[in-house]
Amino acid sequence: MIDPIAISLGPIDVHWYGIIMGLAFFLGTYLARYNARKAGYDPDHVLNMVVWIIPAAIVCARTYYVIFEWDQYRDNIISALYVWQGGLAIHGGLIGGVLAGTLYIRKHGLPFLVFGDLLMPSVILGQAIGRWGNFINQEAHGGEVSAEFMANFPAFIRDQMFINGHYYHPTFLYESIWNLLVFAILMAMLYRLKKFDGQVLFSYLILYSLGRFFIEGMRTDSLYFAGLRVAQLVSLTLIAAGIALMVIFALKKRQQQ
Repeated sequence: MIDPIAISLGPIDVHWYGIIMGLAFFLGTYLARYNARKAGYDPDHVLNMVVWIIPAAIVCARTYYVIFEWDQYRDNIISALYVWQGGLAIHGGLIGGVLAGTLYIRKHGLPFLVFGDLLMPSVILGQAIGRWGNFINQEAHGGEVSAEFMANFPAFIRDQMFINGHYYHPTFLYESIWNLLVFAILMAMLYRLKKFDGQVLFSYLILYSLGRFFIEGMRTDSLYFAGLRVAQLVSLTLIAAGIALMVIFALKKRQQQ
């Protein structure tokens, strides 16, 4: 098992989870600045926007998780602040990020759909990297599997997925790989295949949610509401919204030609 603490500086423990999430935010920001510059926009807008987005995303991701796992925190409220132990719900983070980003965009009169297209590759890349934080914390995994099945994976993954005497599906890995594939598609769309503003954003909603829906069905730590997996319900909603918006804006673009 990998020690979740990367280094201790006196009384301060630096967790791998925080390092990995920091790397995800750094690379995502760097890529978004590059995309903005290529599109003819001041890349400092991205940096300034991220100052709003990152804290909002973290707070909302944690709040979202705690709300659905309230029984786990009700007797020790302060533990809700221990984000280094995991428990950041990506859908909550997306809500916070979108709200903060929208406020910044409206304040500075920037085109929402254009910046949505520029930022989405960074978001999915950050998600792909962030899943390795779940790997370190031995969370976001699936159900039990056999040793024969896990023999198909590298030893470091196999060993980390051996928890309490059993092997578990490395669903964090499945989602990370899926997100990297979506990242490649979105980048190709942004620079070669884009036909109208919003196309990359809507494709993100569809493609990420499609993978998340199926992978979520394998996980053992899903958040539930009324007996249903919350992430699957949200994923279906986002897929439907993404398809509807894609069709509406594609037809609008065709009518303008």
